[in-house]
Amino acid sequence: MTTLAETPQVSPQALFSLQGQNILITGATRGIGQACAIGLAQAGAKHVILVQRDTSNTTTKDQINQAGSKADIVVADLSDMQAVKGVFDDALKVADGGHIDVLINCGGIQRRSPSTQFSEDDWDDVLNVNLKAVWLLSQAAGRHMVPRRHGKIINFASLLTFQGGFTVPAYASAKGAVGQLTKALSNEWSKENINVNAIAPGYIATDMNEKLLADPNRLRQLNERIPAGRWGQPADFVGPVVFLASEASKYLSGEIITVDGGWMGR
Repeated sequence: MTTLAETPQVSPQALFSLQGQNILITGATRGIGQACAIGLAQAGAKHVILVQRDTSNTTTKDQINQAGSKADIVVADLSDMQAVKGVFDDALKVADGGHIDVLINCGGIQRRSPSTQFSEDDWDDVLNVNLKAVWLLSQAAGRHMVPRRHGKIINFASLLTFQGGFTVPAYASAKGAVGQLTKALSNEWSKENINVNAIAPGYIATDMNEKLLADPNRLRQLNERIPAGRWGQPADFVGPVVFLASEASKYLSGEIITVDGGWMGR
């Protein structure tokens, strides 16, 4: 039986270093994903490969280059499952040394409607992007990482991994499943030196939440419920994602870390 390798006995600075790491990330053209991709480069990642719908937006790529890391774009629409199935192989073709050390599933979409009116098309779109694409990319990563006995997978869950929310039945279902998928893959792959964890954002000021931010009554209710007294910002995720991508989290697996200003604690 294989076992998890021990955490290296090195300095704290070395534990958090991403020197030499190749990272594949979805959803990094804006918001949380963009902040994470740039932060990973600033933490020393060698090569950050961005999964984008097209190459028209090079803002993240340019900032990664400015941080001293290499960046490439793999083109794929996460709602197209045939395209998603080719993403990991396409990333391996451009990755330095032909390997991926860290996969970050951050891409996602949101659709809001009362459940009695929620369309089947919206349901399928949300489940495909937020869950099936995560599964397909994680499976491809596992097939690459397990034989190498090295790798990290970081999924983006949500407060709705734990709670039902309002008028977002598909999103809550997908994010609940992402939490369970994270645990299921951890159970299989931890002993192979593959750490599978998730980050669950709270209420974050991004365009995905623009409808909530524009609703004065709902905004007031939410603000009163957040112990930190403010909504989160994309920059609040750089520290957690660097931790999970580094050797500092070697013995952490199957966990869902909430980054929510204390919402779940309350």
